[in-house]
Amino acid sequence: MTRTRKIVEIDEELCNGCGQCILACAEGALKLVDGKARLVGDILCDGLGACIGDCPTGALKIVEREADEFDEEAVKRHRSVSGHAVNPGLTTLPCGCPSTMSMTLNPAPGKPGCGTCADKSPSLLGHWPVKLQLLSPHAPYLKGSDMLLLADCCAVASPDLHERLLSGRTVAIACPKLDDVGRHVSRLSEILSEATPRALTVVHMEVPCCTGLVHAAIEAMELAHVDIPLRHIVIDRGGEVIAQEQIPLAKPARVHV
Repeated sequence: MTRTRKIVEIDEELCNGCGQCILACAEGALKLVDGKARLVGDILCDGLGACIGDCPTGALKIVEREADEFDEEAVKRHRSVSGHAVNPGLTTLPCGCPSTMSMTLNPAPGKPGCGTCADKSPSLLGHWPVKLQLLSPHAPYLKGSDMLLLADCCAVASPDLHERLLSGRTVAIACPKLDDVGRHVSRLSEILSEATPRALTVVHMEVPCCTGLVHAAIEAMELAHVDIPLRHIVIDRGGEVIAQEQIPLAKPARVHV
């Protein structure tokens, strides 16, 4: 049944695909399609506008129009589905987000003799797999570990990532722009609950859409009711660390008794 009611509207010209509104929407009514936030269905949007304040470009607003009634049962069914497929339309990204901007970087020249077996730095990767969705929450190497949640582009941008960040840590790799962020939040919360890592460090690129990984980590910690040290590190496109800080949880973690 349709009626005139309040509902979210997205200006595609202003949307930069950062995905922050998707994380802010508790009903899961938004998703990224072709690098733009889209409304999944009218029945999933309650029209309260919780997503609006998280938009850095002002692309979202609440309007009144003919729309299907908000359906809480439909929301429950939608949120209970584990593992939405990544949208095939995401192979092309006609958006203005800096993460899709074509540019040429100037890598530093290699050292004399670099590339020989004697000069190679050893891998410090201590486990496999590394993709977040492939990690088992029950894997023994995750138990009590110092965990690194790494935006996948960082591994390419940072030439000394192994020595600088990976040593002594477990790692989970994900993309907050192209992946299903809801699935990442769910899997990370499972890992935090089961493996109880002693600390979590989120490493992401300087581009706006990459900050979604921090929001996903915070949401996962709150969902898992854990209170562990959380910090994030920002890497620029030249591979340098340009910011790092400890992150306080937005809400106090609840402890199971």
